[in-house]
Amino acid sequence: MFRTQIYLTPSEREDLLELAKETGLNQSLLIREAIDQFVEAKKAQKKNKVNALKLAAGIWAERGDLPDFRSLRTEIDREF
Repeated sequence: MFRTQIYLTPSEREDLLELAKETGLNQSLLIREAIDQFVEAKKAQKKNKVNALKLAAGIWAERGDLPDFRSLRTEIDREF
């Protein structure tokens, strides 16, 4: 384990001390648990975004009602 320092607001410090007393767990363990939960939530959020992008891949394929995008792009490029 690595030792590190963090800055807490007075209310964060009070809440942490109160939670430590209520649970019988030390502050460092509570902080590590909170960090673990935060990191896992962020990983899940990122995974959900990646999965959404994967699901969206190719959704415009097989659409006959849309214009030919290559032709549109070529036309726009000519105008500029």
